[in-house]
Order: sequence, then C-alpha cells, then structure tokens
Amino acid sequence: MDFLKQLGIEEVNSGAYNGEWIETTGELLETFNPSTGELIAKVRQATEAEYESCVSAAEAAFFKLRQMPAPLRGELVRKCGEAIREHKDSLGRLITLEMGKSLQEGWGEVQEVIDIADFAVGQSRMLYGLSMHSERPGHAMREQWHPLGVVGVITAFNFPMAVWGWNSMLAWVCGDSCVWKPASAVPLCAIGIVNAVRPVLEAEGLGALAAVCIGSGRSVGQKMLEEPRMPLISFTGSTAVGRRVGSQVAERFGSTILELGGNNAIVVLEDADIDMALHATLFGAVGTAGQRCTSTRRILVQESVAEEFIDRLVRAYGDIKVGDPMDESALCGPLIDSSAVDQMLEAIERAKQAGGEVLCGGGRQEMEGALAGGNFVQPTVIRAENHWQIVQDETFAPVLYIIPVKDLEEAIQKHNDVPQGLSSAIFTMNMRSAERFLTATGSDCGIANVNIGTSGAEIGGAFGGEKETGGGRESGSDSWKAYMRRQTNTINYSDELPLAQGISFGS
Repeated sequence: MDFLKQLGIEEVNSGAYNGEWIETTGELLETFNPSTGELIAKVRQATEAEYESCVSAAEAAFFKLRQMPAPLRGELVRKCGEAIREHKDSLGRLITLEMGKSLQEGWGEVQEVIDIADFAVGQSRMLYGLSMHSERPGHAMREQWHPLGVVGVITAFNFPMAVWGWNSMLAWVCGDSCVWKPASAVPLCAIGIVNAVRPVLEAEGLGALAAVCIGSGRSVGQKMLEEPRMPLISFTGSTAVGRRVGSQVAERFGSTILELGGNNAIVVLEDADIDMALHATLFGAVGTAGQRCTSTRRILVQESVAEEFIDRLVRAYGDIKVGDPMDESALCGPLIDSSAVDQMLEAIERAKQAGGEVLCGGGRQEMEGALAGGNFVQPTVIRAENHWQIVQDETFAPVLYIIPVKDLEEAIQKHNDVPQGLSSAIFTMNMRSAERFLTATGSDCGIANVNIGTSGAEIGGAFGGEKETGGGRESGSDSWKAYMRRQTNTINYSDELPLAQGISFGS
C-alpha cells in the first residue's frame, strides 16, 4: 500500500525512537488488520536498554526546549501541524487499516491533531500567570508557570493518534518533552505520525521531544509508572488499569491525567426533536463500532415517546451498513480484535439473563470474501434496567441500552446512577429542562451537551470526566496547566525587610 511507504512503514519496524529510529532487540509484535485478520507488519519491541535510551534522550531534549521562548516553541508546533496536514490522507488511511474505524473517522482523527496543533500555537503566547498585591509595603507578588519535564504518554487503541496529539502539542509549547507508549494493537499509527513530524523536530535537534517506546504494559508501561524522571503520566485506558496507574504514580508523588471509562447516556424528553435525537444516537452508539470512550451506551427516553423512539431507532439500525471501513458507505467497521467480539457477546448474554430484550442485532456479523476473517458484529439495541450490573459496566462495543423514564427528575437520577462520569446529553426544546440538566444537580459528567450527542468533542474545550472516569482534563481550555509547574514569587523592592502577618522577630 502506497500510503504505508509514504509514512516510512516497512515490513519489520523499529519500536524505539529517541531522535532517530534505533535498532531494537525485543520480541516481534505483529499487528493485524481488524477487518480481515491479515498481518500488516511487524515491530521489534523495545527492551529495558532501549527504553533507557528514549527517556535519556527525551530528558536532554527537555533541557534544551525549556530554554526556548514559548512563542518559538509554538512556531515549532505550527510546523509540526503543517507536516501532519500534508500527510492527512495517508495517516487517516493508516488509522482505518490498523484500528478499523471508518475512513471518514480516520481523517477526522488526524484533523483533530491538526486542530490541537493550531490551538497550541495560540496557547504558546498565552501561558498567563497572575499579578497580586502584597500586604507588605514595597513588595510585589506574582505567579508564573514553568516547564514540567518529561511527560509519559500511554494511549489506547481507539484514538491511536489524536490522544498523543492532545498531549504532545500542549506539552511542547509548555516546554516539555514526551515519551509515548502506544497501545500494542496499533503500533504502526504511532510510527506513522512520528515519521510525519520528525523531520521538523530533527532539523532543530529536538527529535527526542517525540520519543516513542513500543512495548508491553508489563515492561515499558510499568517502567514509566515508576520513572522518577517523568513528573507527569497521561494515561488513557480502562478504569481497572487506571486505578493502578493513579496509585503507583502517586506513590512517587508524580501527577497523572487519567482518561478512563465512560457509560454515557442521552436523555430524550417528550418535547425533543426526535429526528435530531435519532441521528445523534446512531453516531454516538455505532460510530467507531462503539469503541469511543464517549460512545453512547444508554438512552433514557421519556415513557410518553419511548415506543415511537424505539420503533424508529430499530428501523434506522436496519439501514446501518456494517463493512469494510475503507468503503466510505460503511457506517460500522470491525471491533479491534476477536477478544473484543467475545466480550460483546458475553455482555449481550448477561443482559439477556438479567431480563433484557434484544430489539435488534445481538450477534456476529457474517461477512464474505476477504472480510470473512474480520471482527465484525451487529450493532445491538437492548431494552434494559439501569441498575443491572451489565448496564453499570462499560462494554466497549456497539451495545445500546434503552431505559424508559417517567420525567426529567428520574432521567437525571438514573443518568447519574452509574460509576462513570464522562459524557452526557439531553434532547429537549424546553429551556428550563436544558438548563436544569446543566446545573450542579443535573448531569454529573465532565461533558454535558444539549441537543447534541455524547460523542465528537471539539478540541477547544477541556476533555475529561469525573468519578471512575478519572478526573483528568486534556486538550483545550486551561488544560495546559497540567503540563507546567506553578511558582509563586515575592519581590522586595524596598530597603526594609517586613515580615508577613505583621510578625516582629528580634530588633
């Protein structure tokens, strides 16, 4: 495939970049096309020695970058964004090939990296501190922000480029370097996007800002959690693993950004624009084959319109084309691997045993030809109860639970009655209902939308959630502060030395 060659991807690739791709000596990692089951390429994983090389190089790059004025760091990021823009088509196709999301979504993910680069360029001139009044005569106080150090970035398979972009572009304008451990299911996506930006970085002698270390969680990932040279670990993944990440990094007084599970719901009230709610539900539940952390998992629909909504939703599901994500007419591609298929089928069986009614879907999607070996499933809708354990758990697949509710108050109560707190939405034409959903006693999620679905966040707003979602924030708003350290300064420009709080100490 020409786009693989354009991105410098070979039959066997190095799994470590420290300013240059170095010879790795670990075990071979095979990566497969989830649509066909065919082998794409192999990556020679990093060992402990190669991990050390990456971290040492990233630390040296940090020492150099932090001396560069922030607007010049922004110029470096601007050039990286332009380099990614030039490779948008190839990078999007690589995401579709290796991860399995639709081609439109693959291109959209690359655009997200381009967008955050643009955002970071502007942010490089707005790393604002504060000026404060001192209680002491002849004194001034201020707060300022300084680069943090080497940022460890551990990403999941479902957004194999965008989450790295969220972290790295902001980290770089803040003066930090990054060491990236991508998910083992999608190593080529990491290699491809780093190959796109490395000519820009290497020209400045700063290639190691984008250090990559491909290896297992037990080896590379665990070393990053214990790494004293990484004051910040940004982790995207399951809540179960996130608990361990948070506790282990905290033991060494490091900081974390945790982007963990979601159990996202759309509330549909009787005065909603049903057409709009249906469109949002379809994309939220079926897009990326339900493998987004913001995918719609639950629909809380008011009883008075529940049957109409369910009937129209099931008919709409009948029109969904499941197929090759390279085919732009396909709306639902494959799950990432066969174990994900097994987990979805197990979840459906658990829901049925609890009393759930499968309204459509419910099994594997049989395919023909080259796609016969792919990990395709039928998008599934199940009438369920909110309190069932399977509904409380996150299933990373296109399984949607329909839960009728009496009114807005019951909808909010059931909406919040899950362990996760990432994304939420309400569809209503009533201003009071919309605003009620956005209050402190409404949605308890980090993201709350009105008349728009749970999935498809823009980079301008801080992304993240509460409760078992981890509490982290990435991307827009003031999330840049996570990548810097705050310093309070007091300046005495008088010829006396008064103490704070009016303390008198000796003569």
